[in-house]
Amino acid sequence: MSDHTNPFEQMLAQMTAQAQTMAKAMNPALENFSPQEAFKGFEQLWPTMPKELMEMTFGKGISDQGLDAKTRLLLTLAGLTMQGAQNETGIRMTVRHALEAGATEDEIAESIAQMSMFAGIPAMTKAMECAREVMADKEDKET
Repeated sequence: MSDHTNPFEQMLAQMTAQAQTMAKAMNPALENFSPQEAFKGFEQLWPTMPKELMEMTFGKGISDQGLDAKTRLLLTLAGLTMQGAQNETGIRMTVRHALEAGATEDEIAESIAQMSMFAGIPAMTKAMECAREVMADKEDKET
């Protein structure tokens, strides 16, 4: 046996090919369907909360000595990064809300970068990619 491909990779490739064939037979438009791209469009249906609503709900609405909404969202972003940046939709939505709450792009980048020490470089890189997508999309809409 000269094929040194990982058996799991072979099985995954075979299953992917079968799924694509089945999807094409059911609906030719599904042949190039990407769930990740579909979710990016879906998350745009969830509106960005105004800063005042975030402050009332997540910020100092209960205790004026507590954390503000921006800090809470940066902590949430750090937590999502710590989970291995698996929840791309959650990361993008948190970045979008953090920007609305007054966080700067540098503060967002630093919050994610800090987690590289705990979650690892791959998780930080994935979270940073998601954040950059949101920031680039925001810049496109502003121009």
